[in-house]
Amino acid sequence: MTQKRKLTGWLLTVALLLAVVFPTGAFAATGDVVSIDIEGSGSVLELTVGKTTKQLKVWGTVEGSSVKRDLTRAVDWSSDQPEIISVNNGFVTPLKSGSATITAVYNNAAVSTIEVKAVDSYKELTLEYSQKGKYKLGANDKNLTVKALAAIAGSETETKDVTEDTEWSTSNAMVLTIEKGKITLVGEGSATITAKYKGLTASFKATVSSPYSELNILRNGSSVTGEDVELLIGDDEVALVAQSTLSGDQSTVDVTDKATWTSSDSAVAEIKEGKLKVKAVGKATIKVEYLGVKAEVDVYVRAPFEVILLKPSEDQLLFIGETLKLEAEMRNRANSSENVTQSAQWSSSTPLAVTVSQGLITGMTAGSSTVKASHLGVSKSIKVTVSPTITKLTTEKTELEMYKDEKLALPKITGTKLDNDKIDFSSHMKWTSSNEDIAKIEDDKIIAKEAGKVTLTAKLPEQAVTSPLGIRGEVVSVELTVKEKVLTLIAPSERLNLIVGEETPLPAVTAVWEDGGEADVSADVEWTVTGINAVVKTTGTGKAIKGLTKGSATLKGTYSNKTISIPVTIEQKITKIVVEPTTIELNVKKSKAIKVTGYYADGKKVTLSSKMGWKSSNEKVATISSTSVKAIAEGTATLEGSYQGHAVSVKVNVVPKLTKLTIDEKSLKLAPGNVKTVKLTAAFDTGATATVTDKAVWTTSKASVATVTNGKIQAVSKGTAVIKAKYGTKTVSVRVTVK
Repeated sequence: MTQKRKLTGWLLTVALLLAVVFPTGAFAATGDVVSIDIEGSGSVLELTVGKTTKQLKVWGTVEGSSVKRDLTRAVDWSSDQPEIISVNNGFVTPLKSGSATITAVYNNAAVSTIEVKAVDSYKELTLEYSQKGKYKLGANDKNLTVKALAAIAGSETETKDVTEDTEWSTSNAMVLTIEKGKITLVGEGSATITAKYKGLTASFKATVSSPYSELNILRNGSSVTGEDVELLIGDDEVALVAQSTLSGDQSTVDVTDKATWTSSDSAVAEIKEGKLKVKAVGKATIKVEYLGVKAEVDVYVRAPFEVILLKPSEDQLLFIGETLKLEAEMRNRANSSENVTQSAQWSSSTPLAVTVSQGLITGMTAGSSTVKASHLGVSKSIKVTVSPTITKLTTEKTELEMYKDEKLALPKITGTKLDNDKIDFSSHMKWTSSNEDIAKIEDDKIIAKEAGKVTLTAKLPEQAVTSPLGIRGEVVSVELTVKEKVLTLIAPSERLNLIVGEETPLPAVTAVWEDGGEADVSADVEWTVTGINAVVKTTGTGKAIKGLTKGSATLKGTYSNKTISIPVTIEQKITKIVVEPTTIELNVKKSKAIKVTGYYADGKKVTLSSKMGWKSSNEKVATISSTSVKAIAEGTATLEGSYQGHAVSVKVNVVPKLTKLTIDEKSLKLAPGNVKTVKLTAAFDTGATATVTDKAVWTTSKASVATVTNGKIQAVSKGTAVIKAKYGTKTVSVRVTVK
């Protein structure tokens, strides 16, 4: 077999050399094959043992033609590894895993090759691991490996180690991680290790535990785990010991140097290999951890004294050149004091602006600084602001108005420097109120509490400052008026009618306060009018509104926090008003419209019926709404109205409705010269009746036969006549025969 492979290789080499030295095309005639090519050559063909085969094709390039010829059956095929991959007339069969070069030769001259790789197929993936998947933190690395074995299809026993090519994963990276079969233990717990290869999956559950049952922190041989350790500033370094207990025999091991120590606040207490050193007042939790077991202890660092106090304790303002003496006092839990001004450590965050020496502060240049006093682990600081020299203090407002329960920012105060430049000095001033029942100062706000007047005063804080400047005593005052808040404004009429060219007094206004009180505020209302049709002006008797041109406008009056709006109509002057009718008779519950016509100076008319402001002298008899009169009950009433000073009236007579009219004789027979008086009776919807003989209108159809006067019938001559009586809307008749 080896000799055959060598011979094939030698022949292939010779063929290739000949192809290079004497290219086929050099001696080729038209129609000859100059080169061949296996389809897919240049890439690696992969086949699966026992599952896939491949028919290769060979194409030949013909001299003088662009069409390639199929030479698959015309070439000589060979495999350099026939025991791995066999080839027969271009049909390739993988026999076992490995690689081979397939060669095609045409006429011992043209050659083409392709690389073929045979891979096994697998039927199962299994994992090999130690410790039954149970591991201890700190375990030897040789026990922390997993091997992945793939069982080859078609074989009962043969497997392949695919550990390096397998895709590994863990269900819990906080417990362990795995890469290329190497396990790294991270913490206690359980995790599932999964391997994936060529579509196959295998997994097992791993558990990780600590070899120790517990970890203790010892101080001076005694456990302080879970307890509080009290230390003072200035204490010596404290040695802590980490002691672990083995799960098996419960023996203990000192792991101080191997364990991991941490402090929750290294600024309070720091820990390194069990050495604890206090740094500052506060609390820090010291934790130690070793191979899955943990312990911790709370460390409280206190100062020998409870607090340091500064006098004065508020933030300070100094002018350049001024000095201020601070005193520092230590106060313990018993509230006893010790003056430490001389022994404290004093510092200034900005020495350029402020210097400090044993509590003596000096303002050097404009700026700010934090002055701090420290002693035995406690400290106290104040902010010191240095201002340029101020010659004068002024406020943007000297008078203020507020409403009850309102809040307002304090007025801005400006300081004038030596060069007359202005700076905002508001934040440095201390405000007071002359009457806190009316208004008080709180959180840099003015709070109005009750109606009244009060003086607000601002001045620089009083302090023991050594200063040559008189500005320290300067006072700024503001007069504040607190008003009751207005709920609403009320005017006597909802609208105004003006005459062009005439003035009308402004309406009276009543203010209703939120507490329910009322007051006439007409004199204090600020009036404005919209548009150009009217104007508010001042006259000898006060303010008035004057109509300028025909049209409309809105009169607005403002008082305190409220505004009232009144629509205004401006018209030409009316010279005459005519009302129709002037007398009205109505039945009960009936209505009738009144028409009122106004005439301007130029003769033009306008309907004023609804603008007259009608009033009834007796609303129990008749009422009027806009232009309609309504009868209420029997009786009389007078309706009166006016417009632009022209008054009119209408008489209203309300009577019951006539329902029936009867006469006591239906027919009469009289001799000439005889006289007969008949009686006429009216019946009304109210149920009442009345004799209306002398109130009716009487007529005769033939006066030559009979005449009638107020029911008195007189026969004149022979014949027949019809006597009629009409009352209201009813008519009755009597037939008179004269013989």
